[in-house]
Amino acid sequence: MPAHQLAYSKSNLSDWWPVLLGLLVLYIPTFYHLATGLWTAQEQAHGPIILLLSCWLIYRRWPEMIGGNEKIIIINWGWLVFFVGLIFYVIGYSQQILILEISSFVLILASILLIKRGMNALKVMWFPLFFLLFMIPLPGSIVSFFTMPMKMAVSYAAENILFWADYPISRNGVILQIGQYQLLVADACAGLQTLLTLEALGLFYLNLVHHTSLFRNVSLAILIVPISFTANVIRVMTLTLITYHFGDAAGQGFLHDFAGMVLFISALILIIGVDGFLQYIAKLRSINGLHSMNS
Repeated sequence: MPAHQLAYSKSNLSDWWPVLLGLLVLYIPTFYHLATGLWTAQEQAHGPIILLLSCWLIYRRWPEMIGGNEKIIIINWGWLVFFVGLIFYVIGYSQQILILEISSFVLILASILLIKRGMNALKVMWFPLFFLLFMIPLPGSIVSFFTMPMKMAVSYAAENILFWADYPISRNGVILQIGQYQLLVADACAGLQTLLTLEALGLFYLNLVHHTSLFRNVSLAILIVPISFTANVIRVMTLTLITYHFGDAAGQGFLHDFAGMVLFISALILIIGVDGFLQYIAKLRSINGLHSMNS
């Protein structure tokens, strides 16, 4: 950080301590309840990861926000967003509506940036705030509506790939029969929340590498969806093969959690691989463009 930005940051650090204290007072109970409740479920285990990564992104961009030029402060809009967020918090906390309670955290953070630093602060911090949205649990009706067809598609793909590999496998809906074992493809293995988690992972990677190529950014963002589906298929296949070769106890025990790690590792490898392929295509397009200009 340049010296003038560092000095400005230190001189204004005291202005942010009351804000941090207020956020802690409001949201420590919220995150405690999440840590001891919703986040203990496998479908929502990504919640604390999203929160920590968002905090890290905010910390990473803090010098850019604080050390820039003076901002045009939009007080009225900032306070309007703050009161909307506060209403969400009161209703969500008192009525135990997590969607409102967690949404209020994002709104209040945005309002604080507007009040203290203006619209340019939101331009700097837009992605960490957007990334926090993946922490919000969706309504059960929406999750159920999208999860069943996704589970059917993942089950169908896993069955056909393993059948092609000469495994004794059949399928009835979302139940896979391999040898003497039956496996139910659960929501955590191929549900909407899993897809959104992998989508968040892809967007985080995209933001971290910060490509200048619009073609590369847009293509990778679109391809994250089929990458997530492929990673889910790999996870179901891994769990199926573990059960077939090592028994039902292994499939439901430690190796079941290991299959969850396979999901994220395979998704990350696929994202990096596709990104490398897009880089290769972008280079070819650039070379072809230069050749056409020279000719």
